Amino acid sequence: MVKKHIELMAPAGNFESMMAAIQGGADSVYFGIEQLNMRARATMNFTLDDLEAVSKLCKEHGVKSYITLNTILYNHDLSLMKRIVDEAVKHNISAVIASDQAVIGYAASKGLPVHISTQVNISNIETLKFYAHFADVMVLARELSMVQMREITEAIQRDQITGPSGQLVRIEVFAHGALCMAISGKCYLSLHTHNSSANRGVCIQNCRRQYEVTDRDEGHAFHIENEYIMSPKDLNTLPFLDQLLDTGVDVLKIEGRARAPEYVKAVTRAYREAINAVQNGDFSAEKVDAWMQEVEKVYNRGFWGGYYLGKQLGEWADSYGSKATTKKIYLGRGVHYFPKVQVGEFKIESHTLKKGDSLLVTGPATGVLEFEADEIRVDDQTVDSARQGVSCSLKVPAKIRPSDKLYKIVDAEA
Repeated sequence: MVKKHIELMAPAGNFESMMAAIQGGADSVYFGIEQLNMRARATMNFTLDDLEAVSKLCKEHGVKSYITLNTILYNHDLSLMKRIVDEAVKHNISAVIASDQAVIGYAASKGLPVHISTQVNISNIETLKFYAHFADVMVLARELSMVQMREITEAIQRDQITGPSGQLVRIEVFAHGALCMAISGKCYLSLHTHNSSANRGVCIQNCRRQYEVTDRDEGHAFHIENEYIMSPKDLNTLPFLDQLLDTGVDVLKIEGRARAPEYVKAVTRAYREAINAVQNGDFSAEKVDAWMQEVEKVYNRGFWGGYYLGKQLGEWADSYGSKATTKKIYLGRGVHYFPKVQVGEFKIESHTLKKGDSLLVTGPATGVLEFEADEIRVDDQTVDSARQGVSCSLKVPAKIRPSDKLYKIVDAEA
């Protein structure tokens, strides 16, 4: 049984997802600023002006905040990098996740704790010892097996390898989310085909597409069925989380800064419950099945256990895009909240809301609310449905705000 505290780190692409991570039970969140992060292409990224609000939100909820500055940097990037680090220090951001020595060195000079990114590809104890001069937390290469992880964590204990804080180096590993075809994400395919570097955060994800193999001698093209030959399934460690924690790792990281807030909350909540179950000694196959059903509802490309169980080759997706068992349909937006009766007023702008619908509300301050439409009221009358253009009232589990978005959740096949 794992006795020590296990930190659960969740992704945040915007304030909605950050609040969703907090609601799901995250101990820490990681997020990108401007273009110097590995999700720079994503429409969801924070700006320097957001740092004060991010820091305040995380402090209010007792959650650590980590900035990702883990791309390759060129000379023209250095001034922005330094501005980001300076602002992070000013607003008491907890740490920076970095791979370039320019970031590592500058952050250290400013007293900002450093976490070593997976982009560094730490695969052995000597590399870890080198980076221990700069960082207290390190992400191991995603291609290591649990046997190799255990060797590293045991060596840290045996050799008493400490970081700048004087504490033993802590080990972080990815627990869930997208995997890259390349070693720890260092892919050059996007740069080669579209001059858009994955290592600069602007991957166009060539690997997720379907391809044909061409006979160069005679020009015959062969369509490869059933497998997207460069698109790995998503990592999912829930079925063997007890074994993963038993390796001695300290931090579990969920991938998904480009994912929707409901993904962040559902996955974070499942891993929070699973970690607690391992530590309480009641981790079971039945509980794993329940958690799997929850994470299957949100974005995924199918699941496998990554390389942690000793596999040498990946498992590939058999379709494009998500295999989620549910999808959300936009209904409308929040208008007003009545705190005394815990009722929210919504304007229906699309489709029809029906009694019994499974509903989802998202917003920057609201995060993610999930509830059933047990009763719908229009003009103080109870009704069975509310159509487009109608304002209606619903009992809600927490405060909603104007401009919050209302969705209904339906089966993916519907």
